[in-house]
Amino acid sequence: MGLKDLISKFKGRKKIQIEQGEWIKCDKCKTLLYSEDLKKNMKICPHCGYNFRMNAKERVDMFLDEIYEYDLFPRISPVDILNFKDTKRYRDRIKDAQSKTGLNDAIIIAYGKMYDREVVLAPMDFRFMGGSMGSVVGAKFVRGAEFAIEKKIPFIAITASGGARMQESIISLMQMAKTSMAVDKMNRAGILYISILTDPTMGGVSASFAFLGDVIIAEPESLIGFAGPRVIEQTIKQQLPEGFQKSEFLLEKGQIDMVVDRKNLKKTVYTLIKQLNG
Repeated sequence: MGLKDLISKFKGRKKIQIEQGEWIKCDKCKTLLYSEDLKKNMKICPHCGYNFRMNAKERVDMFLDEIYEYDLFPRISPVDILNFKDTKRYRDRIKDAQSKTGLNDAIIIAYGKMYDREVVLAPMDFRFMGGSMGSVVGAKFVRGAEFAIEKKIPFIAITASGGARMQESIISLMQMAKTSMAVDKMNRAGILYISILTDPTMGGVSASFAFLGDVIIAEPESLIGFAGPRVIEQTIKQQLPEGFQKSEFLLEKGQIDMVVDRKNLKKTVYTLIKQLNG
């Protein structure tokens, strides 16, 4: 069969359709991955080790063997106090994010057991408006800290955020002080606070509770910092070193305590709890 005959044979045939969500291309090595296999591998690319982002509930399932509550404070929801509008009304952005994620805001406060130890787990969800920190994130973090103090159990935060939520203006910036004060209360009460930084952890979150942990852990190759690399380069008029603001770079400079592979995170945190919390 000649080339023209081959082209004629397949001409007009419909393209093969791949259902959305079934196959995912790795952002790093560009390999096409089957989504179910990726989930079984803790959302780590089996070819290059790239860590895909996990949502808040996936984090809870990953860390807790017994889940008493997925979210201790599910009724706390954001309010458009300022009647803010940019290209879209803030209240509409909230509704869209809630519909997309099934969450009320960008953090949940879970309570359960990691192996034989009770813990409070506070994972953020980047899908909810970039994991931005507004009044609800601050309020739930504080209540979670108070619950940990009451129960005398460790508090573990898992950050994934672009920073403060601009739609709440000064109210969002106040959450930096509010969450920092909650960490101080845990310190004075002798509550172990472990902070796990994931991709990305930026802005007001990195400038507050994310970097206040008794132990600060990061996942590999996570972007961590305050302003983004492009903004910094434009400000200082210099090219930044390779890997700047990545987990490994921060470890080398002494800003974090350890970089831990996702598959070892749970055991590492549990070991720290046993060693530091008795």
